[in-house]
Amino acid sequence: MKRKHTTAADTASPLRVVLVTLDNHVSGAWSRAAGALSKQVPDLAVSSHAATEWDRNPASLETTLSAIAEGDIIIVTMLFMEPHIEAVREALTARSDHCDAMICCMSAPEIMRLTRMGRFRMDTEATGAMALLKRMRGGGDKSKRPAGAQQMTMLRRLPRLLRFIPGTAQDVRAYFLTLQYWLAGSEVNLARMMAFLISRYAEGADATLKESLTYEAACRVPRDGALP
Repeated sequence: MKRKHTTAADTASPLRVVLVTLDNHVSGAWSRAAGALSKQVPDLAVSSHAATEWDRNPASLETTLSAIAEGDIIIVTMLFMEPHIEAVREALTARSDHCDAMICCMSAPEIMRLTRMGRFRMDTEATGAMALLKRMRGGGDKSKRPAGAQQMTMLRRLPRLLRFIPGTAQDVRAYFLTLQYWLAGSEVNLARMMAFLISRYAEGADATLKESLTYEAACRVPRDGALP
């Protein structure tokens, strides 16, 4: 079940943000971002889990599975290899309808389809968001610009186009904004990404926290960046 709204008299329950990704290349920036954000969200519990550790250290997989089972906002990136997918797919599937949000990006289709953000579910939006994601992977722009430049142009443009469309489009927009934060990849952008997702999707955070939580747009994605 999703976390219930609590009062000050209730036992404090931390807001758990979980990152599951391929390796530890962002672990330092992720930890520093969590430290910075904890000044605004004192009951924040942030963890990161690298798939490359699971073979070498089976205990790390158990830690990952436990974190997924308790996660409130879960972010999954760069899971392409079959052993990595199979190691966590069952846990992610079990948690997907019970956490505040699950954001799966730049991963195999079976992982991507587990995305849940408000009214947006990746498994039911094949003609919408999935079509946009396919365009971002190339083929839709017949110009001679590098594929990375085409992708980044679309990634910057889509949230502006979706901004004024009501309903599920706002959650689709949130998905692409999350991609902007992630691809920019700095400590500052990771903190902003977490603040953005908490502000929009955290069920257990009271209204005062969500209204007072501050964040800015992502720093500009490099023009020559490419989606993996």
